[in-house]
Amino acid sequence: MISLAKLFGRSDRFFELLAASAKSANQSIEALARLLKESNGNVSLAELAVARRNEKKNAETISEELVMVFVTALEREDIEALSRALYRIPKTVEKFGERYGIMHHLVKPEDFAPQMAIAQEASSVVVRMVDMLAKNPKLEDIKAENDKMQELESRADQLVLGYLKEIYSGRMDPIKAMAMRDLYDLLEKVIDRCRDAGNVVTQIVLKNS
Repeated sequence: MISLAKLFGRSDRFFELLAASAKSANQSIEALARLLKESNGNVSLAELAVARRNEKKNAETISEELVMVFVTALEREDIEALSRALYRIPKTVEKFGERYGIMHHLVKPEDFAPQMAIAQEASSVVVRMVDMLAKNPKLEDIKAENDKMQELESRADQLVLGYLKEIYSGRMDPIKAMAMRDLYDLLEKVIDRCRDAGNVVTQIVLKNS
C-alpha cells in the first residue's frame, strides 16, 4: 500500500485529503460542543456550516483527484467509501444543530453533555485512525483504536437507554419529550457516523495487511 504511494507521489494527496476530512469532522463536533456550552439561548450555526462546507469541499476534491490520478495508494472504492463516511459526520452534526436551534427553548444544553463527551472522544479516534493510514499501520494498532470506538459506542447506547426510560416515564411534558428524543437520536447518529468511519479504516488496513 505505502510502496505505491512512494512510487507515485501524487497519490499521497489522498492521505492528506482524507486526514483533512477527518479533522474537519472533528472540528464540527468541537464546534457543536462549544455551541451547547455557550449558547445561552442564542444559537449560531455558522461554525457548523463552515465545517460541513470544508468537508464537502474535501470530498469534491477527492472525487476530482480520483478522475485525474491513474494510480492510487489505496483502492479507489476504499477512498470513496472513507470520504463518504467522513462527510456524513459534519452533515449529521449540522442537522443536530439545526434541530437544536428550533428546540433549544425546550431543553437544557447540559442534557446532552454525556453524549457530547463521547462524540468528542469518538471524533478524536477517527482523526488518529485516518492519520495512521499514511504510516503503514499494523493491523493490531488499528484494531486497538477501533476497539476504543466500539467501547465508546457501547457507552453511548447505554446512555440512550437511560434517556429513553426518562422520556417515557410519563413525568416529562410531551412536547419536551419529543424534542429530547429527536435530539438524542441525532446525537447518537453522530457517534454512529464516527463508528462507521472507523470501520472503513479498519477494513482498508485489513485488506492491505
